[in-house]
Amino acid sequence: MAPAAAIALYRDWLERDFAGEMDYLHRHLPFKEDPTQLMSHAQSAIVLTFDYSPHPQPKPSFPLQEAKVALYARGEDYHFWIKRRLQSLITRLQTEFPNESFAAYTDSAPVLERDLAQRAGLGWIGKNTCLIHPKRGSLFLIGEIYTTLTLNEERDPLPDFCGTCTRCLDACPTGALVAPHELDARKCISYLTIESKQVPPEDMREKTSGWFFGCDICQTVCPWNVKFHGTTPGATADPSLTDAERRVRLIEEMRVILTSTNTRLLKLFHGTPLVRAGGKGLKRNAILVAIAMNLRELTPEITALREVAGLGALVDDALARLARD
Repeated sequence: MAPAAAIALYRDWLERDFAGEMDYLHRHLPFKEDPTQLMSHAQSAIVLTFDYSPHPQPKPSFPLQEAKVALYARGEDYHFWIKRRLQSLITRLQTEFPNESFAAYTDSAPVLERDLAQRAGLGWIGKNTCLIHPKRGSLFLIGEIYTTLTLNEERDPLPDFCGTCTRCLDACPTGALVAPHELDARKCISYLTIESKQVPPEDMREKTSGWFFGCDICQTVCPWNVKFHGTTPGATADPSLTDAERRVRLIEEMRVILTSTNTRLLKLFHGTPLVRAGGKGLKRNAILVAIAMNLRELTPEITALREVAGLGALVDDALARLARD
C-alpha cells in the first residue's frame, strides 16, 4: 500500500508542537508512514464514512440536553458502533475472499484517515482541516479496512471547493485555525475539553464559549453543512423553551456534574465519548461553562471543589470572575 501523500504535512505539524499533550500522535508516525507496520502485507485500504447527524446510535437516557456537547458525542461512542459496522462488512468480504485478510480501524488506530479518504475521492480537506463532501458536508466520521486484497480502482481527488470562504477561521473563538488548513490543537476547544488533562490558560477560559465537551463551530458555520443539513446543522436546543428556562436547565446539568463523584460520572456517561475526559476533566469543563456563561448560581458547588488536586487555581479564578459586577 502506497505511503500516505500527506505524511510530510503530518510530520511538520508534529514538529510545530501543534499536537500539544497528544504524545500518542508522535508514536503513530511510523505506522502512518508505513501502513504495513500496522498490518503486514496490506495492499489496499477500503475507506468509508458514517454520518453522525442525526446520531445513528442515540442514547435516550443521555443526561445533557442543554449543555453544548459535540454532535458526534451525543450517543454511543463511535469507536463501538463504527467497529461493529466495519466488522459486519469484513464478515461479508471474508466470505467472498476467503484467502485474504481484513482488519478494521477507526481514528484510535495509527491511520492517516483523512488522507486515505481524500485519495478515495470521499471529499477534500477544508480550511477547517475537516474532510468535506459537496453533497454531504462534513458531519461524518471515517472508518478504514486494511486488506491484503489488491484493489486497482483509482479515484480522482475532488477539487477544493472552499474557494475564498473563511467562515470557519473567522468563527473559531480561540483562534485555533491559525491559517487555512492549519489547526493548532492546543487552542482548539475540543482539545481543551477532551484531550488535555490540564486547565486551559486564563486567556482561553472564557473563549471556550460554554462548550462542555468538544465543539462543532468550525463545521456548523461551513456553507457545505448549512446546504446539506439546513440553516442550523445539528441543532439540539428545545425551541419551545425561553432563554431563562434553558439557563435553569443548564445550571442543573452542571450542578450534577460538579457534585457527583468521579465514579458516578463515569457511570452516568458510560458508553459515550464523554468518559474520555474522566471525572475530573468533566468537572473542569463544568467550571469552564460556568465562567463562559456567567453561571453565578453555581458558586457554592464550585467552591466545594477548591481542594480537588489540579482544580484549585481554576476554582479561585472562576469565583473571582463570577463575583464581578
